[in-house]
Amino acid sequence: MTQLNFNINMEELTEAVLNSDLDTTMKSLAVIIFNAYMEAERDEHIQAARYERSNVRSDYRNGYYEREYTMSIGNINLKVPRTRSGDFSTKLFQKYKRMDQSFVLSMAECVINGVSTRKVSNIVEELCGQSVSKSFVSNALKRIDPEIQEFQERSLVGNNYRYVYVDAMYIKAREDHKIVSKAVYIALGVNDEDKREIIGFKVSEEESYEAWRNFFQSMRRRGLKQPKMIISDAHTGLKKAIKEIFVGTSWQRCAFHFLRNITDKMPKKDSQRARKLVRRALYASSEQEARDHKATFEKEFQGNSRYEKALETLDEGFDDAIQYLGEPDSYHVSLRTTNCVERLNQEVRRREKVIRIFPNVDSAVRLIGAVLLDEHEKWSKTKATFLKEPDII
Repeated sequence: MTQLNFNINMEELTEAVLNSDLDTTMKSLAVIIFNAYMEAERDEHIQAARYERSNVRSDYRNGYYEREYTMSIGNINLKVPRTRSGDFSTKLFQKYKRMDQSFVLSMAECVINGVSTRKVSNIVEELCGQSVSKSFVSNALKRIDPEIQEFQERSLVGNNYRYVYVDAMYIKAREDHKIVSKAVYIALGVNDEDKREIIGFKVSEEESYEAWRNFFQSMRRRGLKQPKMIISDAHTGLKKAIKEIFVGTSWQRCAFHFLRNITDKMPKKDSQRARKLVRRALYASSEQEARDHKATFEKEFQGNSRYEKALETLDEGFDDAIQYLGEPDSYHVSLRTTNCVERLNQEVRRREKVIRIFPNVDSAVRLIGAVLLDEHEKWSKTKATFLKEPDII
């Protein structure tokens, strides 16, 4: 993980985490961390790492036994190491009995926030009175990689996503001793129960047609069916990839971004009337209403040189920006913009900003994957739907 000058108020952190609830992801992390710690304890007792020849070895490994451990977050099943002599006994259960929840939550926050392994070691020592090496922390946190990979590459076969939102954000990472820009591609799907799912994410090169095409193809290989509509911004490479990979799928241009594209080409002063008409056109309740507002705007400002570029921009992208009007009225507010995936990007950015520069792509995938997996599981557990049921007439 990245080495940072990151200050943590341990009293505030401990109080906050002790009052928090843990979901399934955090329970899994608890198992990973505790099992890894006991493994390190056994290595120290034996005085030899696994497969290591040592003249000072004091004992030999003898498998594991399972133990159910009751924590404030519920029961978890741990694999407790054994030695051949039977002399080894973990001190973990006594050490962390009081601090189990704060310990696990602190470690989880460190993973998601990109705190350095040195700082994680300090947190463990502060909370538990026991120091651990930076290598132990680093290796323990890497054990969540399979879970992130499974989430990232899971099969989409048997699922139907009528609406898919896609967007890209940029991060910085070190690569070949240089700091380079990387694009993070995120795809969010709405299933037949009208709930959101994160159906794909990837850290790749700069945003381009080839990168978007590869991203879409990877989801198709995982079983993504033809969606009814894809909602995104108007990046040229993205549009071309959608047209090629999803033949027959309608494309909804984000009305918010399109509105901004148009108003940026208007005069700064005395343009309130024009801005209001364009907004009404793009946020209408029916196609006819949208076209009426567009016609009014064109009639009032046609021939005015100050609005020439705005008129051209509106005409060029208008039809793509009102595709949502062909869907049920109750869906309009959700389908006309990419706000839902933008908010997801903000969740990632909130954690990523403390890092600024990832040490490598793997660390970026780990952090971003942890954030997205957490959001995905929150959505799966809520009873509320993302899209409102259409009115029955």
